[in-house]
Amino acid sequence: MAKIIRGFKDTFGTQADNLTKLENCARKVFDLYGVEELRIPTVELKELFIKSTGDTTDIVQKEMYAFEDAGGRNIALRPEGTPGVVRAYIENGFAQNNPLKSFFYIGNMFRAERPQAGRYREFEQIGVECFGNQSPAQDAQTILMLKDIIESFGIKNYKVKINSLG
Repeated sequence: MAKIIRGFKDTFGTQADNLTKLENCARKVFDLYGVEELRIPTVELKELFIKSTGDTTDIVQKEMYAFEDAGGRNIALRPEGTPGVVRAYIENGFAQNNPLKSFFYIGNMFRAERPQAGRYREFEQIGVECFGNQSPAQDAQTILMLKDIIESFGIKNYKVKINSLG
């Protein structure tokens, strides 16, 4: 009998219920803030991740599930959501027609790294991407949305730690 591939898992019972509850909490909070859902493809052209992440990063060099499809295209399972959201924003004309735009995504991501304790090759991620507003207030609003999601999910004792690369 075939076994599940190392680094992947079945999710059922309480764990599946909790994931659904968390996703629903996130959707409600994002709706209150006027953030629109965007469902990005699970598979994209590999070059999207190379251009956005850099061809020398660990994600591109070691961690992407990338392969050539039957049509000869180099494609990859999405290792993160940001590049697909940016592609969709540009491709669908939001940059010209609606430059102040915020999207959220919920979906499975894939990394081919060797799984460590508590990490999997397939994992769920919720993310927000905001376009056209470079104000620190936008960053503060994103942090508040996270706080609201955490609290609506029922978590009481937590800390938010903020770091800056700039």
